[in-house]
Amino acid sequence: MKIYAIIPARGGSKGVPGKNIKLLLGKPLIAWTIEATKRVSDISKVIVNTDNEEIAEVSKEYGAEIFMRPKELAEDLSDDFSVFLHHLEELKKQNDLPDIVVDLRATSPLRNTKRIIEGIQLLKKLGKEKADSVRAVSKASKHPYKMWEMNDGFMRPLLGEKHTGLKEPYNAPRQILPDVYQNNGCMNAFWPDIVLEKKSVTGDKIAGYIMEDWESVNIDTEIDFLIAEKLMEKYKELFL
Repeated sequence: MKIYAIIPARGGSKGVPGKNIKLLLGKPLIAWTIEATKRVSDISKVIVNTDNEEIAEVSKEYGAEIFMRPKELAEDLSDDFSVFLHHLEELKKQNDLPDIVVDLRATSPLRNTKRIIEGIQLLKKLGKEKADSVRAVSKASKHPYKMWEMNDGFMRPLLGEKHTGLKEPYNAPRQILPDVYQNNGCMNAFWPDIVLEKKSVTGDKIAGYIMEDWESVNIDTEIDFLIAEKLMEKYKELFL
């Protein structure tokens, strides 16, 4: 089975300029994802999908292949589906379409090699009949039952009794609320025809792969870099 890892990494970060190649514990941020992925023996290609020459050069230094996307697919509002559709259509033209695509984000550096392997194994085990994709998640940091909408200075619950079955879900004790999960960006795996035929990066049957909260830090700000560094120092044996 041919498995390719694709790491989307555009160059236009606003929160932290140059984020994908900013140093984290002495290495460019994207290097942590490339190195963890290259240790997965089932993955035959690690490809960085970028619009940025600097990201491309750094990624090549750490052993990734490069796929340059057009600038119109690297805007603030560019969506994942368009990026993967363009990439997979190009691979198909070259008769180089893989059996499985693993989508890994450089901004989730606390995901290690073992996690990538386990996500791939889950999709293989389920097969196309049972799962379109596998998506890594962690427990939601804020429960949606406790969230609000604001209109003219007044609040109303985002999810009311109709959706929750609770008269005042925002006042309910945490212990009675259902477990909810959020995407963590650490790893998604899918069959290419989900993108090419179903026109989705997840499909309808999405298997959840639950990871620990501490693994799910997503780098968006300078503070996130500090948090990631402290956690990687604490669990450094996982990132060697």
